[in-house]
Amino acid sequence: MKYAFITQHKKTWPIALMCRLLGVSRNAYYRHRRRHQNQPPAPEHQAMLAAVKDIAEASGYSYGARRMKGALNALGYPVGRRKARSLMREAGVSARYRKKYKVTTNSHHQQPVFENVLKRAFTVAEPDQAYVSDITYIWTQEGWLYLAVYIDLFSRRVVGWSMGSRMNARLVTDALQMALWQRRPTAGLIVHSDRGSQYASNAYRRLLNAHGLVGSMSRKGDCWDNAVAESFFASLKKERVQWKHYQTRAEAQQDILDYIAMFYNSRRLHSYLDYTSPNDYESAMVELKKAS
Repeated sequence: MKYAFITQHKKTWPIALMCRLLGVSRNAYYRHRRRHQNQPPAPEHQAMLAAVKDIAEASGYSYGARRMKGALNALGYPVGRRKARSLMREAGVSARYRKKYKVTTNSHHQQPVFENVLKRAFTVAEPDQAYVSDITYIWTQEGWLYLAVYIDLFSRRVVGWSMGSRMNARLVTDALQMALWQRRPTAGLIVHSDRGSQYASNAYRRLLNAHGLVGSMSRKGDCWDNAVAESFFASLKKERVQWKHYQTRAEAQQDILDYIAMFYNSRRLHSYLDYTSPNDYESAMVELKKAS
């Protein structure tokens, strides 16, 4: 029954993800498929090269061999990392690497802070149990554009975001309002951030209290306490921002919106999710619950 489910949904979700969630090995699944089903002929080498080029272009040339392997597996090509690297080399594509950048947080304020409730528990079993949030900035010819995001730790999906020319409390409350509107979480949701003044503001605290949310903050000077949000910003800048020269804030906003909604949430293969996208991971979990 498990093998049948995997075969039925192989064009919807990655085979590797379904095998992991159902507790079977990929090798066992492929052996079963060869024995019991009409196996289509192996894809032509040129077809795999064309797929590699399409994947590289669709990802903005941000995929290395690991993610390329996951993308090819999702398309039905059971290749390993070494084969994926060889195909990339033959196709003439490679991942672009980011420049180093500096992130700062204004924690020099006299406002009260929350305890570190999350305590780096970045793995959660259900959606809308814990979010992490952070702020970064992007340079445009009009000046800085500030971006605040909220990420669901269950699927690493960006569930709320806000952009503006000022790094103030409204930036983080607007992003949280978006997440609340989209997800409708129940009371008790943990919302973790750094100790920035925006997250210590009265407006932010009122919003948490109004919805029964539990505030949590990193320890002073410890960026690892908010590593998931830091990792998202690193991906955003490596894969999109550093290759752009934004003339206006509006141009940057549109491009970042495209990255979050159309690429990161929808199509980007996430290593934590066994190289599937956040949206697909959430959909797969819903279907697996129905099937169990």
